Amino acid sequence: MQSSNIHQLKQLQQFYSWQVFARHAFNNNNCKLNSELKEIGMEIVEKCQGLPLALETVGCLLQSKSCVSDWEGVLRSNIWDLPIEDSKIIPALLLSYYHLPSQLKRCFAYCALFPKDHEFDKENLILLWMAQDFLQCSQQGKSPEEVGEQYFNDLLSRSFFQQEIWYNKTYFVMHDLLNDLAKYVSGEICYRLGVDRAKTVPKKARHFSAVSDPVEFSTVECHEYRSLCDATRLRTFVSISMDCGMSIQELISNFKFLRLLSLNGCDNIKEVPDSVGNLIHLRSLDLSGTDIERLPDSTCSLCNLQVLKLNDCDNLQELPSTLHELTNLRRLELMETTLRKVPVLLGKLKNLRVWMDSLLVGETSESNIQHRGELDLHGQLSITNLENVVNPCDALVADLKNRTHLVGLRLEWSLMRNNEDSMKEREILENLQPSRYLEQLSIDGYCGTEFPRWLSDNYLSNVVSLILNNCKYCLWLPSLGLLTVLKHLTIGRLDQIVRINADFYGNSSSAFASLETLTFSNMKEWKEWQSMPGAFRNLQSLRVTKCPKLKGHLPQQLSHLKKLTIGKCKQFVASIPRIVEIQDVQMEPSSFDMTGPLVSDIPLESLSIYSSPGMNISINHCYHFLLQLSILGNESLKNLPLDLFPKLWKLALGNCRNLQMISQRHPHSHLKSLAIEKCCQFESFPNEGLFAPQLETFRIMGLEKLKTFPKLMPSRLSSLNHLTIHGCHAVELSDGCLPSNLKDMCLLNCSKFVVSLKGALGANCSLRSLSISGVDVESFPDEELGIERCPLLKQRCRKQDGEDWKKIAHIKTIRVDGKPVKEYDQPQVANY
Repeated sequence: MQSSNIHQLKQLQQFYSWQVFARHAFNNNNCKLNSELKEIGMEIVEKCQGLPLALETVGCLLQSKSCVSDWEGVLRSNIWDLPIEDSKIIPALLLSYYHLPSQLKRCFAYCALFPKDHEFDKENLILLWMAQDFLQCSQQGKSPEEVGEQYFNDLLSRSFFQQEIWYNKTYFVMHDLLNDLAKYVSGEICYRLGVDRAKTVPKKARHFSAVSDPVEFSTVECHEYRSLCDATRLRTFVSISMDCGMSIQELISNFKFLRLLSLNGCDNIKEVPDSVGNLIHLRSLDLSGTDIERLPDSTCSLCNLQVLKLNDCDNLQELPSTLHELTNLRRLELMETTLRKVPVLLGKLKNLRVWMDSLLVGETSESNIQHRGELDLHGQLSITNLENVVNPCDALVADLKNRTHLVGLRLEWSLMRNNEDSMKEREILENLQPSRYLEQLSIDGYCGTEFPRWLSDNYLSNVVSLILNNCKYCLWLPSLGLLTVLKHLTIGRLDQIVRINADFYGNSSSAFASLETLTFSNMKEWKEWQSMPGAFRNLQSLRVTKCPKLKGHLPQQLSHLKKLTIGKCKQFVASIPRIVEIQDVQMEPSSFDMTGPLVSDIPLESLSIYSSPGMNISINHCYHFLLQLSILGNESLKNLPLDLFPKLWKLALGNCRNLQMISQRHPHSHLKSLAIEKCCQFESFPNEGLFAPQLETFRIMGLEKLKTFPKLMPSRLSSLNHLTIHGCHAVELSDGCLPSNLKDMCLLNCSKFVVSLKGALGANCSLRSLSISGVDVESFPDEELGIERCPLLKQRCRKQDGEDWKKIAHIKTIRVDGKPVKEYDQPQVANY
């Protein structure tokens, strides 16, 4: 990270240690705190030695213990005396494990199968526990899945797991020290190939995971893998790599007692042998991501099978017709697997839950939608080719209204047809009414002229995300403003919509109370957008693109708007909402200024305007919140004052035909990225050079009138690492105009360019990557030149006695791709 300072993370001081411990031990409830407990607690905190994880887990342990004797028992435990020098296990963590109920101990120890930093899904981990019969379902009325969730939440609340959110999806990980603890307490029972590094797989091993890819096995790992066959009592085989390294036939013949077999992502598996039926103890089988085309009928002999996963099996077309004989089957996953047909009797399994995200409606009765009517569908479902539904009553048989476990639904018609029967289309969609518990809905390609009644009232009271796309015959929009929890709304390609009026808002002043993102796109006949006072009170992102006839203004009172994009709306004439008025700053007049209805105190963070000539930014106002600004295809802008955007960190300007300059009076302390492209009238930067000490990336392209390159002095641009100059023919690089700390530079297609890198970069050049094409380089620096990824130099400097080599031969140290060129003879240089 190019940091010259090393920060040593020290243990927490006693004051902060107590804060961490008390927050978890008393759950922010000071009523439980008394002097006696505090005195004992302070001694426990001291034993944790300032380690936050230890303080957190022990605090969570004591949260459920209010008796002084319980706290005394923890304080006096012999586990605190565990010699740390002999083990990586922290006594506080082992103590927390020791106090777990026995059923949680087994579940936690089983997690030793995972390598460090492995991200796991809660639901999948519960299924692993279920396959090993770890879930005690003696509690009346609770399913194994519900018991497993209780176990998981208990471990999470005790800090044995940590939650992470990545792209709006929740994952969980174990801290490295807790991973060590899981391995310590599981002993030889759990073994991870590629991690544990033993000479052989222990014969006592019951749970095995292949972490390394067998293609990259070392000699030691190959020996370990061969010894796996001695662990004949194996209960779990999980492949976390792309290839399990063993054929499925070998697995079946060697491990007769498997409860769980997971070969997810092993694309070398083309077929499943009939002998799979011999795994009579098997409870969970995962063949997701394999290339199998069929399951043998013997699969239906797995009488104990509870979970069958066949996700992302592109070649799988159908399932065995007798799959309904698996009476213990509780879960069938077919995500991203499109079956030609589903066994008719599968719906007879009353405890079976089915996850299938795609259902193709065929033209034959065999694959008609009505055959899915008895399945208990979960998760998200996409029903495509709905144009093949002949009788609207077939859609009614699908009984989507009672699919209470479906959280997402996509209904799609093919666009390769005309609106032949609008009434039939509407009746089909009316009969596909989903459950009121639905959270995500998408309707694509619908050819009716009206949307169904269930979309026009507040029936879908739990819908969070809604997409209406390619419904090109619909004449008006439903009253979506009544959907009180709707957060994300996308409307596109509704060709007949001319105006949006009060009906869209449900005639309610509190319409769209929860909406955060709103997108309109490709609305070719849309002309008028009527506002409703009080609507969109929580809107954060607004995007309007490819609406060529839209006129008027943006909705006002958007007090929470952070991101605004307007693109290809040629008749849309409006001003951007005001942020804060400038005080005591005189600005030069500009044709970019315009007056109009403005709203104050809007925390706009991202603004993008392209190919919408009527959209302007008023330069009488300072945009204190704006972080990203992109203006493309604007004809009004002549001068852009950087001082208007004090917190801007990314600026992109392109195809602004009348833009002549960027001005600046004060240093800009936040700007990190600046790009100016194809602005044919652009002539100058600030006279004294850019003053942006945080600027990292600077790109100019196609600036035909630019003659003087700004001085990029190190004192003003101390962070500049990447510079690109492309198609700027008239520019000259004067001596000392480039900062010597520049790391990557790209000079392309500047035919009149004559560059003296020696003069422009100065004596102390730190360049590490240089790309040059269509530029005449006159000279290079003297002392040191480090170059990476420079194909031109590789081609032209192959011969050390050539003309091009003479230009760099004087440099004392030359490194190409990290290796010193001058230490190698001519053939070796050619390789670089």
